[in-house]
Amino acid sequence: MNKVMLIGNVGQEPEVRYVDNDVAVARISLATSERGYTLQNGTQVPDRTDWHTVILWRRLAKTVEEFVHKGDKLYIEGRLRYVSYSDKQGMRRQATEIWAENMEMLSPRRQADEGPSGGVS
Repeated sequence: MNKVMLIGNVGQEPEVRYVDNDVAVARISLATSERGYTLQNGTQVPDRTDWHTVILWRRLAKTVEEFVHKGDKLYIEGRLRYVSYSDKQGMRRQATEIWAENMEMLSPRRQADEGPSGGVS
């Protein structure tokens, strides 16, 4: 079984493009963090943040385009995909991506029509 579940924060504004027959594809960078801790001997283990590339297709990509922004907290369910490509210098590179099958937005919705005081005009 190839199953990934992540809860993290979007690191930058999503990239959305359209391919064949107006199919939406979104790419987001998602940060997941583990809290640091102190061992019994006093050794400090620092916080650790991992970055994941998440690919979303069709309906999920359109939802990302409309509602997801840098800093939002997301729950992503999907599967791992390994891709290889050539970089600008012609070197062969490999990357790991999460191809999302489900997404839930965990951040509170933003009010588009909030005034400067934070209330609805």
